[in-house]
Amino acid sequence: MSAGPGLGPGDVRDVPERWPVEESSTEFAGRVFSVRRDRVEMPSAGGTEVVARDVIEHPGSVGILALDDRDRVLLLRQYRHAAGHLLWEAPAGLRDVAGEPPHEVAERELLEEAGYRAGRWDTLIDVLPSPGMSDERIRVFLARDLTEVPEAEIGFVRVHEEADMPIVWVPLDEAVRKVLAGEIRNMIASIGVLAAHAARADGFRGLRPADAPEG
Repeated sequence: MSAGPGLGPGDVRDVPERWPVEESSTEFAGRVFSVRRDRVEMPSAGGTEVVARDVIEHPGSVGILALDDRDRVLLLRQYRHAAGHLLWEAPAGLRDVAGEPPHEVAERELLEEAGYRAGRWDTLIDVLPSPGMSDERIRVFLARDLTEVPEAEIGFVRVHEEADMPIVWVPLDEAVRKVLAGEIRNMIASIGVLAAHAARADGFRGLRPADAPEG
């Protein structure tokens, strides 16, 4: 397939776009996500065609790649029922409080899940994990200048999947090896590790601030 007319590397940038929707209906409403069915007007041979597309409506998430002064990343293990696995993950959480800035969600999740505060926050990477079926957006932050917080000061009780989440500090280079070997498969942990490894090459100077606007 040839490139689009007049397009080059400089044009490779995701941009907002919304095709006409004739009708929408809610097919499922759950605790965390809902499913919406849209009838969308799309290009077709000789004109347009209206087709159905199911969309998982998700509040969005944040992830935190915490890197200490010894170049180690913080990973925690959590049971994931849908996957049927104990997975090694980066701290993460839902953006389920209306109007709360993503970096504030990240600060809270790092404290509640891992027991740390960070003195330095940067935006590491933004991803749309399943754009063919979901509107979920994830921002992964790089957290540095870490300080451990005593359990008594956290004020959060971990329950269910979060009740038993052991933490291990893994050298960043070793974490990269584990991602490429398929030993770490959680999406936020994987992209966070690889993005941090890439960003380290220029001393993290190319990273955006924690409150950078989302596209």
